[in-house]
Amino acid sequence: MFDWDEKPELNITPLVDVMLVLLAVLMVISPNIIYEELIKLPKGSAQTEVKEKKEIEIVITDSKHITVNKQPFDFATFNDNFALFSNQFPRESVVRISADNKLAYGDVMGVMSGVKRSGLTNISLATSN
Repeated sequence: MFDWDEKPELNITPLVDVMLVLLAVLMVISPNIIYEELIKLPKGSAQTEVKEKKEIEIVITDSKHITVNKQPFDFATFNDNFALFSNQFPRESVVRISADNKLAYGDVMGVMSGVKRSGLTNISLATSN
């Protein structure tokens, strides 16, 4: 006869042992699995012509004298004058700004924002050793 008051005891130790062995095997094998994804790349045109990007070099001295490609610009009116000057360059032109380390951060960022407002977005700040 079956005793309904008896509570069964579950022994989960073998289950835990098996799971730990499987986890260890998975951890050892997973770094060695190599996934391969086949990708079809589009064929490029053989007729593409490489265009050289024009560069704009902006130099700001410690006394706030600005030269753009060796042409002097006034610091106070730089943003307006540079907007007119930049019309002769394509929008993807590279702009490199070199500034003296004694200048205030806001002065350099003001020049950079004027360059961005003129439509040129490929801007880099040059550093010297």
